[in-house]
Amino acid sequence: MTRLVLFNKPFRVMSQFRDSGDKVTLSSYFDDPSLRVAGRLDYDSEGLLLLSNDGRLVQKITHPRFTLQKTYWAQVEGELTGDALEQLRTGVMLKDGKTRPAKATLIDEPAGLWLRDPPIRYRASIPTTWLELSITEGRNRQVRRMTAAVNFPTLRLVRARVGDWSLGELKPGEWVEV
Repeated sequence: MTRLVLFNKPFRVMSQFRDSGDKVTLSSYFDDPSLRVAGRLDYDSEGLLLLSNDGRLVQKITHPRFTLQKTYWAQVEGELTGDALEQLRTGVMLKDGKTRPAKATLIDEPAGLWLRDPPIRYRASIPTTWLELSITEGRNRQVRRMTAAVNFPTLRLVRARVGDWSLGELKPGEWVEV
């Protein structure tokens, strides 16, 4: 039987099952050895992580040729400019080449977003901006590198959606099978 699990990966959890020294891994949340991670989410990022026991489904979710859209909420340092948004929308030059165009929109802090522990660094003299960014690639730390390339470093990153699957009301550490 095919399983697909939607998991809200907490901040500072490794997107892997194997032991990683003193870092928390997915094995703290799941004991099914047949589950595989369908796309990684960095240790310092939060949000939707998909897991499945179906290799073909994992491939369809993760392989770049399927261009599955992934949507992130990024809290960036500074007041994001129209020019920076336009650069994100047309593609940003990174060390490993230009990114595909992204959907980039300024948003308010997402409603119902949980507090992060520990919270992001706070500087009274430097404002922050929330951005919704949708990409169809999955390069290593891509969203963080894209926002840094337009001079607005990411302070907090939450993946909200992968294809048709969304985070919904899941709190950090919660999961649901669909």
